[in-house]
Amino acid sequence: MYLEIVTPEAVVFRAEVDAVKVPGHDGEFQMLNNHAPIVSTLTEGEVKINLTAGSENEVKRKDQSGFRTETSEPNVVYYTIKGGVLEMKDNKAIVLAD
Repeated sequence: MYLEIVTPEAVVFRAEVDAVKVPGHDGEFQMLNNHAPIVSTLTEGEVKINLTAGSENEVKRKDQSGFRTETSEPNVVYYTIKGGVLEMKDNKAIVLAD
């Protein structure tokens, strides 16, 4: 599926991903390819992004602040948000993050 993370300043992330886990209002939930359409509010926490092996992600911000990785999980990227909204439709997820 395709994931975009958009902040008020810029589109900070664009990539094909295998899965994304978000901090929903009623708890964390994960979306995989071909997930049913959904709109959800998000709370403060981390978005966990499982990159597709061999895919090129497109991080727009030069300083990459807010992103982190762990050496034990080379294809996983974390992005911290303060809240926001998620829309998933037609295998494309858009996170509008604060």
